[in-house]
Amino acid sequence: MKHFNKQAIINSIEATQTRNDLPVFRSGDTISVTTKFVEGVKTRIQKLTGVVIRVRGSGLNKNFILRRETSGVWSEITYNLNSPLIVEINVIKQGKVRRNYISYMRGRSGKTARIKQATTKRSLTD
Repeated sequence: MKHFNKQAIINSIEATQTRNDLPVFRSGDTISVTTKFVEGVKTRIQKLTGVVIRVRGSGLNKNFILRRETSGVWSEITYNLNSPLIVEINVIKQGKVRRNYISYMRGRSGKTARIKQATTKRSLTD
C-alpha cells in the first residue's frame, strides 16, 4: 500500500490557484481595490478606496477588511485576496500602526481617525 503526503498534494493545488500579481500590504495601509460586480447578466467594474483594518489568514484563505467612508457613512467590506473578482489592488499610502487588527478605528471619525504615514518604504517581502 502506497502512502501519499496529503499536505504536499494540497500545497500543489493551492499553488496553482494563489495570485502572485497583487502587492503586499498591511493593516493601516490605504489601498484602492478594483473589483468586478455581477448584477444579473451585467458585470461592471468598481473602484473602492479605504483603509485596511485587518489582514488575516494564509494561502487561499487570506482575506482583508477594507473600511471606507461614503458621504459620512462608514462601511466595511471583507475581500478574499485570491478572489477572481478582484481585478487590481493599488497601495496609495503605507500607514504606521502597531496592531494587526485596528478595530479601534470603528469608534473614530474626523481628525482622530487619521493614521500616521510610514516614513520609510517597506520592502515587498515584509
